[in-house]
Amino acid sequence: MIQEWTRGEYTISTDRRRLDLGVIHRFLASSYWAQGRARKRVMKSIEQSLPFGLYHREAQVGFARVLTDYVVLAFLADVFVLEAHRGKGLGAWLVEVVTSHPELQRIRRWLLGTRDAHELYRKFGFVEPERGVLMERLNLDSDRGVEAVAQGEP
Repeated sequence: MIQEWTRGEYTISTDRRRLDLGVIHRFLASSYWAQGRARKRVMKSIEQSLPFGLYHREAQVGFARVLTDYVVLAFLADVFVLEAHRGKGLGAWLVEVVTSHPELQRIRRWLLGTRDAHELYRKFGFVEPERGVLMERLNLDSDRGVEAVAQGEP
């Protein structure tokens, strides 16, 4: 079910048809966490997630997505607000909407990765995990194309 939230001239929507893949790809491909990610890989990541577009009137100015099983785990990813729209509390509003989404209220564990927005996420109950609780397996070459092309992935 598509949901929308409005604040002044801004709207957050889960309507996939409104997403501007060009805006999303350009931002992500130049971000520190998704640098160089191919457009097809951005498309696939959105297809496999619950997306939230942030719009000023009709133009997309922000984005977030959640990877989830709707029971145990939700991973908040690719959160951004375009620079021209920052400083208006839109990032906090976007995270508030995402984390309060009705279908995500009974998630046991939320995760996210950030290098520079810890204070924003702390406002919504995120904390650094207890040492020794979580592990990760990281493939730094995943967006460089070498392995993906060899395996026939987008």
